[in-house]
Amino acid sequence: MTLEEQDKKYVLQTYARDYTNFVKGVGSTLYDENGKDYIDFASGIGVNSVGHGNETLTSALCEQAKNIIHISNLQVIEPQAQLAQKIVELSGYDMGIFFANSGAEANEGAIKIARKYGETKFDAKRYKVITLEHSFHGRTITTVKATGQESFHTPHFSPYPDGFSYEKSIADVYKAIDGETVAVLIELVQGEGGVQPFEKEEIQKLAAHLKAEGILLIVDEVQTGVYRTGEFLASNLYEIEPDIITLAKGLGGGVPIGAVMTKYKEILSAGDHGSTFGGNYLSTRAGLAVLDVLSKLDDNGTIDETLVYFSKKLQEIVEKYGNLFEKEVGLGLMRGLRARSADIQGNIIKNCMVEGVIVLKAGRNTVRFLPSITISKNEIDEGFKRFEVAIEKVCI
Repeated sequence: MTLEEQDKKYVLQTYARDYTNFVKGVGSTLYDENGKDYIDFASGIGVNSVGHGNETLTSALCEQAKNIIHISNLQVIEPQAQLAQKIVELSGYDMGIFFANSGAEANEGAIKIARKYGETKFDAKRYKVITLEHSFHGRTITTVKATGQESFHTPHFSPYPDGFSYEKSIADVYKAIDGETVAVLIELVQGEGGVQPFEKEEIQKLAAHLKAEGILLIVDEVQTGVYRTGEFLASNLYEIEPDIITLAKGLGGGVPIGAVMTKYKEILSAGDHGSTFGGNYLSTRAGLAVLDVLSKLDDNGTIDETLVYFSKKLQEIVEKYGNLFEKEVGLGLMRGLRARSADIQGNIIKNCMVEGVIVLKAGRNTVRFLPSITISKNEIDEGFKRFEVAIEKVCI
């Protein structure tokens, strides 16, 4: 039985899989079972923030696994407390943190915080959450409903929780607020929605308005957080102070972890929320190792250099292949090339795998790039060399 046959027989087919079998990774380079190498411009959809086989991360995991992997959250967990402190200090916000296992769980926690805030802070209950079209907030029933893409709201999983509405633009949010609105949930850069950043001024204006109205601003930083946009948080880049922030993806460098942080530290009481695995020894030790690596690279300017270098390569592609791409989009190392059609997008992504470079699909015909934050210039050069071969095949 081949690996593909085994997968199709025993694994639920919820993904349109590629059946390349990767067996090793070093930095931002992956190797398949035949020894072929691939430049990884996807990093597990923005998860492998310090690349593959990072010594600091792997050493921390091995050391921790020899001692304690997991105990329940009924006991204090030292690396959990340490990671919470580190995140708060790097964010610059005075917040408390709850640890979960994924971005969807972090967003579930954010919605629960908002719902309790709406129940306890107003004379009349508030529970409605406004999100934006093209947004993506997770795959649970609630976070699917919070996602502003109708294609996710299929009747197969209905009925969905009520209390969510979707607006086309930031300007439309103001008109949608009513006496039952408790929060606005946004991504500062819509990842699945086409790597589309919002304008800084319009976000700052919205944040000020919501604060004046006593409505919570929830920022989903599942993909934008942990230096993905150049700052520790995209919220720092936009110079706003949200009421609630969610994190996941790059925080554990590949080990599942999610986090919801809020300035309303006393809003949840014992028993209001929980997670069996959330914030255990292994995941929080991973988070500490990741932040140790990336904070040092931020301090010495390496991350900024990488962002500039990667952006320059994308600009060169747009200038040279304007017949294929409309423009470059995104921020930091969360980037995209907006293809002129879905066919062009699909063919490029398919060709890239053949040429040994991994890129991703995003909405609005976007070819998405989410390389590790630690990717080297040599790997960037080689990746774009292969990418250009892949797109030239589309030109023929």
